[in-house]
Amino acid sequence: KKYYYFHNSGLQNQSVLYGTDDLTKEGSIVLDPNNFSKDGTSSLATMSFSKDGRFLAYGVSEGGSDWRTVYVKDLEKGTMLEDRLNWIKFSGLSWYKDGFFYSRYPEPKEGDELKGRSQFHQLYYHKIGTPQSDDALVFADRRNAKLNVYGSATEDGKFLILSASETTSNNRLYFKDLSKDEIDFTPISEKEDNDYSVVDNVGENLLVLTNYKAPNYRLMSVNTNKPDRKFWEELIPETDNVLQSASVVGGKLVTQYLVDASDRLKVFELDGTFAYDIELPDIGSVGAFRGEKDEKEAFYSFTSFSRPSSIYRYDFETKKSTLYFAPKVGINPDDYETIQVKYKSKDGTEIPMFITKKKSVKPSKDTPTLLYGYGGFNISITPSFNVAKLIMLENDGIYAVANIRGGGEYGRKWHDGGRLLNKQNVFDDFISAGEYLIENGYTSKEKLAIEGRSNGGLLVGACITQRPDLFQVGLPGVGVLDMLRYHEFTIGRAWATDYGLSTDSIQFHYLYNYSPVHNVEKGTNYPATLVYTADHDDRVVPAHSFKFISEMQDKHGGENPVLIRIDVSAGHGAGKPTAKLIEEEADKMAFTLFNLGHDVIYGKEEDEEG
Repeated sequence: KKYYYFHNSGLQNQSVLYGTDDLTKEGSIVLDPNNFSKDGTSSLATMSFSKDGRFLAYGVSEGGSDWRTVYVKDLEKGTMLEDRLNWIKFSGLSWYKDGFFYSRYPEPKEGDELKGRSQFHQLYYHKIGTPQSDDALVFADRRNAKLNVYGSATEDGKFLILSASETTSNNRLYFKDLSKDEIDFTPISEKEDNDYSVVDNVGENLLVLTNYKAPNYRLMSVNTNKPDRKFWEELIPETDNVLQSASVVGGKLVTQYLVDASDRLKVFELDGTFAYDIELPDIGSVGAFRGEKDEKEAFYSFTSFSRPSSIYRYDFETKKSTLYFAPKVGINPDDYETIQVKYKSKDGTEIPMFITKKKSVKPSKDTPTLLYGYGGFNISITPSFNVAKLIMLENDGIYAVANIRGGGEYGRKWHDGGRLLNKQNVFDDFISAGEYLIENGYTSKEKLAIEGRSNGGLLVGACITQRPDLFQVGLPGVGVLDMLRYHEFTIGRAWATDYGLSTDSIQFHYLYNYSPVHNVEKGTNYPATLVYTADHDDRVVPAHSFKFISEMQDKHGGENPVLIRIDVSAGHGAGKPTAKLIEEEADKMAFTLFNLGHDVIYGKEEDEEG
């Protein structure tokens, strides 16, 4: 009955949730996360509305931790219920009848909250108005400490879907017919051999997005009365482009494809017949396409390297998108340009890279350049707006993003090409990106900085230890830097499908050969390096960064600064308050530009108004 949206006035630490009956009118505040803590370090991490719209369940993260505490608000009365659920991590909140399904771990030992292994994930059902101690255990595997489980009810409440996985790739998939009061789950796939996710159901049929016998993914229809694979029916076949997602909206199947690392939207009938394409504003990235099954309107966000994320309303009857909201920023997007180039990596593989700059900039060896990459976990790095990168662009610089292997830009083959014993390809791809920028006159070694976060922090750490001569500045953020012991902390064991494990003799030697902590050499002149991490990062524990910077500061043989920045009351990145984001980005960009030889930064000249 209402429209809900988030809005930030600009410098609020956390965005505020509003609700309205009319899109033409300003909404009223439903939930203000700025009130969660005095310093803005507690954030809204997850939320879910009940089917009738009366209740809002939401999870709060304190200090950036992955742990969530869940509360419930009565939107009709505007009051909070007494419900409080603890020790929830890596979980959705899926409503069913008068409660919701969620996943949690057992309460950790005191002192292990931010570093202890996360084990024995379990699925529960919470009935609102009751204590957490009364919650019903829905699924647990007492024999497998490494298994993570996720449960969600279909929109019509007919089925409960259970996904289970030990790692970040491949999963098992089960369902339970909630209308039949079944005890056991029925398997769709009991092997962790591929990726499977349920998009929705159409009557008795589940729509399953999978890369089973389709590296670029396809959409299958699985009849719940005969779920064996031999009875599966293909609705949308695999193509040369990766099928990223699908949703049932407006009586149609709306799909999102990835074409050379940018998004496309295609609409199909429910029987899989292609209907039409949805025209997008530019080459860029689409946020979640949201709407109801039987409604004729939907909403999606769109962004590019020079266009801030904007909200569009889509009308299924007119097949037109109209701009609903676009933030105002102090630039003209038309002053910038993004081109996509392809370069060859060490083994001859062609790698795509986006290069963004002002149209007026003529690149040369004196052009300051920031190269960004990730390269892992089947995650695709697509065009998106980052206001902090304007500092580089407004200083007549270049911002480049390399779509290296290990990501999902070209499906399973691209991911496989950069994981396990192929992980070195990721670093070779990124090093080759730097060499391409230099050899083709975009910049020089003295003007080239590289940045990556998390798995991208590993990327930067490996590249500056393997090729310290190629880069002037390195910014490894919240990185996985000790490859021999990463699996010993929190959820690290789940990354083994990408990295392998040092407990395996073959993988040990491979990991040791590129592990940044173990490859800092005495007397080497390393790039100016700013390692950055946070004290509440329980995804990639800060010990990785501590050990790496200790090795760097002990063995570095040059004059460049090698420093560490440790944020407090902050975590891996999600929910970080605006004030802390500004402080972090200011430090990173000042460090980068100074060490690229620039002592003047964006904002140096006053405008006509002073």
